[in-house]
Amino acid sequence: MPDTIKQVALRTIELEAESVSGLASGINEDFEKAVQVIHDSRGRVVVSGIGKSAVIAQKIVATFNSTGTPSIFMHAADAIHGDLGIVQQHDVVIIISKSGESPEIKVLVPLIKNFGNTLIAMVGNTHSFLAKNASIILDTTVEQEACPNNLAPTTSTTAQLVMGDVLAVCLMEMNGFKSDDFAKFHPGGMLGKKLYLRVADLYKDNERPAVSAAVSLKEVIVEMTQKRLGVTAVIDEADNLLGIITDGDLRRMLEKNTAIDSIKASDIMSSNPKTIGPEELAVNALDLLRKNEITQLVVTENNKYLGIIHLHDLIKEGLI
Repeated sequence: MPDTIKQVALRTIELEAESVSGLASGINEDFEKAVQVIHDSRGRVVVSGIGKSAVIAQKIVATFNSTGTPSIFMHAADAIHGDLGIVQQHDVVIIISKSGESPEIKVLVPLIKNFGNTLIAMVGNTHSFLAKNASIILDTTVEQEACPNNLAPTTSTTAQLVMGDVLAVCLMEMNGFKSDDFAKFHPGGMLGKKLYLRVADLYKDNERPAVSAAVSLKEVIVEMTQKRLGVTAVIDEADNLLGIITDGDLRRMLEKNTAIDSIKASDIMSSNPKTIGPEELAVNALDLLRKNEITQLVVTENNKYLGIIHLHDLIKEGLI
């Protein structure tokens, strides 16, 4: 039985992969026209389907909306029972169907054509009713379903899903959709934090350990102990950053058995610490910490000392 399961699994993966690679032949003039029509449209993209194709349509709508192409889902069955009002004058309509012959599709298509909207068929049968009545055809034909009975939508829905992703990515490129735009539509959760959260949002909640270059070792230790960040900045009277002292600097100094009574902050500070600006993304601070294998960064602006951002701040925000 384990061998049989493995063989079925591998065969399914192979068929799914073939359904995706087969889409290359459908990247033709019609595909380019579809992208251009959607890009030029003053309306939204209304994506419709029935059965499993309707589920794929909902995912494509979600991808479009999150990547800057305004879209809305319309179930094909509901459309012919009142939801057709979703379609507005300048909208482009995409209908997804493997067979292109579903009864609901046959009712819906003439209605869309009567409205005068551009109709794009994402269809697995280019000789079907849907294909013959569409302005543009996106061919998602597959040789067979992964289902052993060649019935359950598997490879066909995979092809539809990938075609939707291909459309979305092409439209992103044409629209010049960048990470800043992406952030506008993903303000919540981990992705939102990576795109929005800045160093200034974190360091201000921390203590601001600082000493002058002339203070004694005891004063350095007291400042680091009270502020509890494992580091202190060394600054001049104008708050210019001169260096930093970390727990590691203290340990290395003690290992040398140096006479500590006369040690000043300037004797043990690192004069070229890693710094970051307050407007930098917090995820960039994380990259800098990882790259240099350190746990704190000094926040500065025009060499003025502002504060400390710690690895724990980024962990607490869930960036790790």
